[in-house]
Amino acid sequence: MEDTQSVATLIDSTTSKIQQLQKAFAELESHRAITLNLKWKQLEEHFHGLEKSLKRRFTELEDQEKEYETKTMEAWEMLEKREAAVMAKEQASLERLQEKRDAAVSAIANALQKHRKISSGEPAAFNIEDQGGAPSVEEKPPDVMAAESNLVDMRKSSVNECVEVKSYPQLVDLCREMDSEGLHKFISDNRKNLSAIREEIPLALKAAADPASLVLDSLNGFYCMEVSNLDGKKDSNLLGLRRTCIMLLECLSILLTNLDRSSASHIISENVTERAKAVVEDWKPKLDDLDVDANNGNSLEAHAFLQLLSTFGIDSDFDHDDLSKLVPMVSRRRQTADLCRSLGLSDKMPGVINVLVNNGRQIDAVNLAFEFELMKQFSPVTLLKSYLNDAKKISSSVKTGNSSPTVQNEVNERELTALKAVIKCIEDHKLEAQYPLDPLQKRVLQLEKAKADKKRAPEVAKPLPKRPRANGVGHSPRVTNVAADKNIYARMTDRYPQYMYDRPYVYPRPTDNHVPSLLGSAGYAMPPPGHGNFFGNGFQYQAVQTPYLH
Repeated sequence: MEDTQSVATLIDSTTSKIQQLQKAFAELESHRAITLNLKWKQLEEHFHGLEKSLKRRFTELEDQEKEYETKTMEAWEMLEKREAAVMAKEQASLERLQEKRDAAVSAIANALQKHRKISSGEPAAFNIEDQGGAPSVEEKPPDVMAAESNLVDMRKSSVNECVEVKSYPQLVDLCREMDSEGLHKFISDNRKNLSAIREEIPLALKAAADPASLVLDSLNGFYCMEVSNLDGKKDSNLLGLRRTCIMLLECLSILLTNLDRSSASHIISENVTERAKAVVEDWKPKLDDLDVDANNGNSLEAHAFLQLLSTFGIDSDFDHDDLSKLVPMVSRRRQTADLCRSLGLSDKMPGVINVLVNNGRQIDAVNLAFEFELMKQFSPVTLLKSYLNDAKKISSSVKTGNSSPTVQNEVNERELTALKAVIKCIEDHKLEAQYPLDPLQKRVLQLEKAKADKKRAPEVAKPLPKRPRANGVGHSPRVTNVAADKNIYARMTDRYPQYMYDRPYVYPRPTDNHVPSLLGSAGYAMPPPGHGNFFGNGFQYQAVQTPYLH
């Protein structure tokens, strides 16, 4: 406002300034030596025009200032109204919260009164003296007694209620008896129906007096002291036990999710939490032996550790950067995405995907990118093409070198496996428009045809051994018993050397220039017939996502 007043004062003084200029101009004309072309009227018109322009502009600015002040006042009024509305909502929420609090206090008081009436004839706790003194009732605070009564009521209701388990009522009996070993044995004996058992375990856990302690008891033996880490990967019984432990942890998590907060807090008590933390501290050092490619992204040890943290809600004791380093070890587990979300690792996923890409596991990287909607940052098509290019580079390097047929077959198997994995990933995520399947399918047919041709080659009938005729002219096929002839002629090797076709063909071992595997290193072994997706390189087709198997 002060600036506006000063501008208005300057504009008002324009007239006096013009008069002073007129006097100076008249004095200049009286002293002029030559005639000036410039007339005073022209100067006066020019200055008057400037004065009018300034006044007009000043008026416009004043109007704009008034409009701005009006809008500012309206905005302040709107903010005040919104603030009043927010305060009214807060007050209403506080009133509702107070009503709920009063109702809860009243319910607790009623429950305490009922509990006192029931236990008036039978005191809840006694201290009996060793010398045979009279029992004395141990007094407890009302809040402690109310909490204990709620816990007891909940446990009694969980035991006495009719748990509806359709197919396996034995699960209810085992959980009610808190028999963790029996539960393990029952699941192992019925592993063919694991899917149905998995659906009924959360219901059966309701019958347990302490479901969380039952699950913690079931973790005994997860790390068997008599079995080394390397042997544990081959021990089928230990692998089955570990899968059962993970499944029970997941089922307990499902049970807690379906309960309200108060009931869940009763199940996960402080004692249970301390037990779970003790198990975590015992398991944590044993994860140091695992690397990023542990079990090729299917590590049961890392999965169980993360599931234990998630189920019992004790992940706050660990740094998220440390937990994210375990994710590549479980990237092929179907529960990985949900685990990462429950542990609050969603913001760490870009770093995890980078680790997978750098280790040649682009398929897992694409799956996680879709789970966490990071397709713009990590192009799925680019990653899949990079995965196939790596497979083709190894294949071409073997073809150009002097490699044995066995190594060539193994490399072709790896390329075929890589192609099938890429095709399945494209179909799962509906990327056909961005990455056509025709060239990939043609290459698959080509490799499968070559594989079939090589399998048919050894099946050609072998020629029968021949012997010279008695007159020494020509040869004739044997008509006598082949086994008997072999026994006779085995003693005459110097006269009739044994044909090389009588010996079975032995495949040569891989040479020292064996090409490393794309999907992890493993020893070469020819599989027995009829083993499904197992190939000659000892690997199983990883792209086919089989259901969760025990």
